[in-house]
Amino acid sequence: MKLFVTGGAGFIGSAFVRLALEEIPNCSVVNFDALTYAGNRDNLEGLDTARHHFVHGDICNGDAVMNALEEGVDAVFNFAAESHVDRSIASAAEFLRTNIVGTQVLLDAARQRNVKRFVQVSTDEVMGSLPENETAFFTETSPFAPNSPYAASKAAAEHLVRAAHHTFGLNTVITRCGNNYGPRQFPEKFLPLMICNALNDEAIPIYGDGLNVRDWIYVDDHCRAILAVLEKGKSGAVYNIGARNQRRNIEVAESVLAALGKPKSLLSFVVDRPGHDRRYAIDPSLAESELGWRPHETWESGVQKTIQWYQQNSRWIERTRNNEYREYYQKQYGNEGKIS
Repeated sequence: MKLFVTGGAGFIGSAFVRLALEEIPNCSVVNFDALTYAGNRDNLEGLDTARHHFVHGDICNGDAVMNALEEGVDAVFNFAAESHVDRSIASAAEFLRTNIVGTQVLLDAARQRNVKRFVQVSTDEVMGSLPENETAFFTETSPFAPNSPYAASKAAAEHLVRAAHHTFGLNTVITRCGNNYGPRQFPEKFLPLMICNALNDEAIPIYGDGLNVRDWIYVDDHCRAILAVLEKGKSGAVYNIGARNQRRNIEVAESVLAALGKPKSLLSFVVDRPGHDRRYAIDPSLAESELGWRPHETWESGVQKTIQWYQQNSRWIERTRNNEYREYYQKQYGNEGKIS
């Protein structure tokens, strides 16, 4: 089996590559990544070089994609994306380019190379924000209502994938997932930011009142669902992937501090993000019934594994929290939550 993975040096993409090589003994992976700020060759350490081939390339470059994507590929998995909401608010241009134009380039290449299946990895954010009551959930038929440039760009990408299926007959599947967490996540995202700052007794910035709700899933559980889509997903279908694990941001922060034995005084409330979605919650019933998928990790076990990884990989943290990261962090949070 031949797999073509874009964004495979990023957090979720690299976790998927590792899982695919482990779970499918006869598969080989071409890993195509532009190595932007969130892509990291360190995430690929230890992979079997006989079955894993890395290509440094941009999904918006049609020639580069066609040169790397050979005939006979069983599936393309598009993890490549600009994904940080705060950055999309500061400047949307790269989000429109990568998430929209790049997706269309990949779809065109997949058709030309007769790829058997195209899997678009999307987000629950395309469906906007839910009411705060606990009875409302995102389903596969929830209307699109993106509230950030990032979410809007991912919604547009979904429309292009749908169009490729209905117009050209391309075998496509779309997955939508909530907040992932686990090893190797770029530390400007919420959970690794908290862990890295807490480990150094640095302030932890919390947007607004900290009561925004997110649906959390351990990254390997998300990747197992995507592997199940490869085998069992229906052509043209959409699957919501979630672990039924809603948490308020302040609860997540407090649980990390408790696990590390750090004081709540490290929490620093900062001015809220513009247009901050209040609540996400996923109904994964369709994925559970059609794919036979269930998450392996509980919130407690997943957070413990995540914290342990960051505790044991200080070199990775320091290489990632470089000068560019620190400059962005200072611009985003000012003196609140300042890192040393």
